[in-house]
Amino acid sequence: MKRFFAFFSLIICTLLIQTAVLSNRHALPVVPDILLLVVLYIGFHNGSTAGETSGFFSGLLLDFLSAAPLGLNALVRTIVGFVSGLFYQTLETRGMLIPIVSGFTATIIKAVLIRIISFFYPGSILTYSLFSSVLWYECLFNTLCAPLVFRFLSFFTFFVKDFQTESLN
Repeated sequence: MKRFFAFFSLIICTLLIQTAVLSNRHALPVVPDILLLVVLYIGFHNGSTAGETSGFFSGLLLDFLSAAPLGLNALVRTIVGFVSGLFYQTLETRGMLIPIVSGFTATIIKAVLIRIISFFYPGSILTYSLFSSVLWYECLFNTLCAPLVFRFLSFFTFFVKDFQTESLN
């Protein structure tokens, strides 16, 4: 139960930083998707269930705060959280390479999923164009922010599932 409140608090804080602080910086061409990186981290360190649950709730909260159709971000982040959870205990995220590659890959997956979903709802969903600067700036910012976010979250041990302490309880 403590882990749930820790995840929920982390998602709320990240959501507020992303929507209230970063979205009001006019010097940035796009807003980095820090919330997506947090979902990646949770999935990598806690498995698919935690990844998809945090992805769903973070996406749903983002849907309430954005102009996106209700459920769009929830679906996209649920899929990203589930896929990242498939790599639970197989990737070492303390270095630079895995966070960089995963931040870039998750942004591309998000863009592709939004493009696929837009076929079912034409005209109501803003999609990324493969050749738009918006997509590539977001990829760049998420790629650069991923090692920082992963490093910051690694300082908090309650975001990482520990089998030794859970097997004793």
